[in-house]
Amino acid sequence: MDLVMLMHKSNQFYAITVSLFLCSFLYLLKLSLFRAKKLKLPPSPPKLPIIGNLHQLVSQPHQCLRALSNKYGPVMLFHFGTTPTIIVSSAEIVSEIIKTDGPVFSNRPQTKGLNDIFYGCTDLAFTSYGDYWTQVKKSCLLHLLNQKKVQCFELARGDTAADMVEKIRDSCRSGAAINLSEMFRTAASNMVSRAVFGQVYEREDGCESIAELSKKGVNLLGDFCFEDAIPFLGWMDGLTGFRARLKKTSKDINDFLDRVIEEHLKKKNEKSETKEFVDILLDLQKDHDMRKTTDFNRDNVKATIADMFLAGSDTVALVLEWTMTELMKNPSKMKNAQEELRRVIGNKSKIEESDINQMNYLKCVIKESLRLHPVIPMPPRETTASCKLGGYDLPPKARVTINIWAIQRDPKHWESPEEFIPERHENSTVDYINQSNHFIPFGGGRRGCPGMSFGTANVECLLANLLCWFDWKMPGDAREEDLDTSEVINFVLRKKIPLNLVPLMHSH
Repeated sequence: MDLVMLMHKSNQFYAITVSLFLCSFLYLLKLSLFRAKKLKLPPSPPKLPIIGNLHQLVSQPHQCLRALSNKYGPVMLFHFGTTPTIIVSSAEIVSEIIKTDGPVFSNRPQTKGLNDIFYGCTDLAFTSYGDYWTQVKKSCLLHLLNQKKVQCFELARGDTAADMVEKIRDSCRSGAAINLSEMFRTAASNMVSRAVFGQVYEREDGCESIAELSKKGVNLLGDFCFEDAIPFLGWMDGLTGFRARLKKTSKDINDFLDRVIEEHLKKKNEKSETKEFVDILLDLQKDHDMRKTTDFNRDNVKATIADMFLAGSDTVALVLEWTMTELMKNPSKMKNAQEELRRVIGNKSKIEESDINQMNYLKCVIKESLRLHPVIPMPPRETTASCKLGGYDLPPKARVTINIWAIQRDPKHWESPEEFIPERHENSTVDYINQSNHFIPFGGGRRGCPGMSFGTANVECLLANLLCWFDWKMPGDAREEDLDTSEVINFVLRKKIPLNLVPLMHSH
């Protein structure tokens, strides 16, 4: 009898527990639905099941998203497959992101490509906002990217520019066109190599050059990945070849970085007095090893180096490529830049950085090129907490993409926005250095590009040498106005067809 009573009470307790659980669940579900109904989300184009709004990206994403934002507003909800993303196409909204709610928008979404190439996103550009990010940024600024260190690399820039000039002079003798796009990648990667590694790494037999490896790595970051856009279709990445390409490129980058690190460790054992950026990072790792912490290990060293290399070489090459393209299509602007350069240089045989500081028009040319062709046209962010943006509600971990390309061509802020007019930057207070919200080619706020000074110094040096010592013409019977300016976006904004020009020696 006691056993029966005990079982009866047990069943009653079980029933009460289940009932309370169900009531609690239903109450929380109702509360969640109520809150969801109260959530004010940005307007969105009609979407399809599974693919979301992907079908509306009929051509270039940055251009399509600008057209859609003109219809749906400067803050728009767009579904990349099953991944909702907030598209921002307004300088005023950018101001909210950078100045008003900076810490809330200081994360980056971490994709499959980023995780594989940057060792679980432990690099400076894509790691989560927090103490580790602060530590890595401090190291990079202190030992590589600050203005004082950038000035110290003047000799490295000069040597790279001299190598490039000599190759172009050889081409002048034959009268053949040269692939400037490829030359820019090589020169830019050599500059970064000299700054980060202390030497230029030549191409090894059977291996891709560092410049080619850098380009491949950056391209993979923008390749379509099913795992990111539509996770339950992630297996499709095996069929498209994305997974295999990512695996090979990640391995090649890893093998190269291991080779560099082993060489520097050998030099340290030989008590070499020279200390490059990679040595600084290895010292930082050693310090953490001695304190028996895992805050900064060898993979973190490689991630940071990969970040500096991929970001510092391919981006510089692209700025040069677009700038020379615009100058060729605008001969009067080319003439103005060359006249300024040659007036400042006079009879000197070498361009020094003190000379470049006097070249205001050259700097305006570069700024205008960055306005029309921002290297990273749509940098991604991710919210760290729920917040308001443009009057709309954003949940935590909401993806936010700023369409810099659209903002920098907004007729509200720019007269004749589609035209290449370097003169608009003369005596203008609008500058990427003071982060005017409608001119942000390097991003802004806490996650703005820390390598801005390093990159612009490299661009100025190489461009000044190109324009000072040579004149340029189109190959064969082609005319400047026929020069193709078609774009292709693959995380970065590339020129679809490589830039091939014929150099002519300029006689002073």
